[in-house]
Amino acid sequence: MPTTVLRNVRPWGGAPADVVLDDSRIVDIAPVSSETLPASAEIVDGRGGILLPSFSDVHVHLDSTRMGLPFRENTAGDTRWSHIMNDRANWRTAELPVAERATYTLGRMIAQGVTRVRSHAQIDADSGLEKFEGVRAAREAHRERADVEIVAFPQVGIHLEEGVPDLLDEALRDGADLIGGIDPCEIDRDPVRHLDTVFDLAERHGVGIDIHLHEGGSMGLFSLDLIVERTRALDLRGRVTVSHAFSLASGTPAVSDAIDALAELDIALTTIAPKGSLAVPLDLPLQELLSADVRVGLGMDGQRDYWSPWGNGDMLERTWMLAYTQGYSRDDLIESALAVGTWGGAGVIDASLRRVGADARPGVDVGDPAELVVLRGETPTAAVMDRFAERTVIHRGRVVAADGELR
Repeated sequence: MPTTVLRNVRPWGGAPADVVLDDSRIVDIAPVSSETLPASAEIVDGRGGILLPSFSDVHVHLDSTRMGLPFRENTAGDTRWSHIMNDRANWRTAELPVAERATYTLGRMIAQGVTRVRSHAQIDADSGLEKFEGVRAAREAHRERADVEIVAFPQVGIHLEEGVPDLLDEALRDGADLIGGIDPCEIDRDPVRHLDTVFDLAERHGVGIDIHLHEGGSMGLFSLDLIVERTRALDLRGRVTVSHAFSLASGTPAVSDAIDALAELDIALTTIAPKGSLAVPLDLPLQELLSADVRVGLGMDGQRDYWSPWGNGDMLERTWMLAYTQGYSRDDLIESALAVGTWGGAGVIDASLRRVGADARPGVDVGDPAELVVLRGETPTAAVMDRFAERTVIHRGRVVAADGELR
């Protein structure tokens, strides 16, 4: 039996329709009708809003968030390592424990349209499993409102401090969904050992992989090639994600070969819509990736934390940032960014979903998951530009938030 009927919504900004949902899928899409609706269904007035797949934040650090707390000046230096150490120096002085901060932030994300999340949880010799346990508690608190994956993330490297591989192993036994890694050349300075440990843990626990790769230029492409090599050798097609992948912004001839390898092995990418420069390019060649059917998702990264003051839980705003940093002005390209921020992230989590592609607008057809959001706006592009706060959020076929308030 259907659980929800969305009255008078416009799938991807198209013609008004009534959309019938059960607890997992879109069951029917029909012209708006005044006929008697199923008595057992919850009727939700869409008020002519745009119906889209819900937003997916597939690169967030819920363990470091300071959303909802007093603002703190960023005291990190200019290097990535200084940011890592700044987080280590300050996280214990937060006004609330990790679990409460993560739970609050995840709730704000859901209220603004997110129902799919992949959060990294830092695991190192300093924090042990405390940050992982805090993110796990947030996932449990919102288990009826969103699906949350947790990455066991060795932000300080794997082999610089004693006991980190064992801690990662324990986190994977205690509910982490994926094993992470970070800059195998720059952090551990032993890329073979670093990646061997990551892939060994993935194989041993039967989990996916999500590796931070900030390394740019030829170094980043070298690390990416090592990831590709291991993915092929262990037949992990569709189970590996590379986050950031700044080396793909370098514009060198080797980038096209790297994209071909990503497509061949179905290695996904996540981006946070960074703004680089001519000297240090950071933005992914998004249209080339989508044309090659590479799965690409979007994330908020840290949220007002010890790395930066950016991030507010609003993935519609981050979609705007993606379109802006990509230099998009045409409606079709802005809608492409919207597809990445919604359905693209869903595909990062579930490789079986059909791909965004360079021109596709997927996720609101019969049979698609009942993970949806209704936005105000004349067109999808207008919704991205205006970013009105009024939103209705649907998870597993039922409304879990409306107009900024959780249910």
